[in-house]
Amino acid sequence: MVDEAALLVTLDLAGIFVFAISGGLVAVRKNLDVFGVIVLAGATGLGGGFLRDVLIGATPPAALLDVRYLMVPVVAGVATFVFHPTLGRMERVVNVFDAAGLGLFCVTGALKALEYGLPPAPAALMGMVTGIGGGILRDLLAGRVPVVFSSELYATPALAGGAWAVFAQQQGLPVGLVTLPGVALCFGWRVLAIFRNWKAPIPRGPASV
Repeated sequence: MVDEAALLVTLDLAGIFVFAISGGLVAVRKNLDVFGVIVLAGATGLGGGFLRDVLIGATPPAALLDVRYLMVPVVAGVATFVFHPTLGRMERVVNVFDAAGLGLFCVTGALKALEYGLPPAPAALMGMVTGIGGGILRDLLAGRVPVVFSSELYATPALAGGAWAVFAQQQGLPVGLVTLPGVALCFGWRVLAIFRNWKAPIPRGPASV
């Protein structure tokens, strides 16, 4: 029998780790020192979860109650700082790690929102917020336009993954069918968008003043 609570914590920590790596790699590309790499890794890994927990009333946030939530991004940041030459040779590695974190977080965020009594639609929205929050904070701290505000498909895959998790949970499906397809849907959609250069619609013509 799968321990659902333990699985969700594991997915949450995995999401923090891969998101933290993406944040650490952005910091390395910005030539930040080791402290800056760790800070950006932590902000990326924990930002979405902090925002979600505050919005749904799960306070203090989980990252302040469980030392694992603080140690995982530190480990990821240090590992990225040490091994960045290997990771950096892969041109799109930041976006791939980011997509993995997005997939994990949109599912865990949606399910935690359901656990705290939110209706299905807001719970799916909280899944998206969990997924995009850390990336927005990372990009702002790094002086970049957040990916979610560009024409890249980013928030939509997160919303889709969260919506699947909510739907599957409401149908009483086994935990594996709740989590894994949601993660795969978001991750697969985001990676395909990266490698096939899929874009969201943008306004055409000159902007009016």
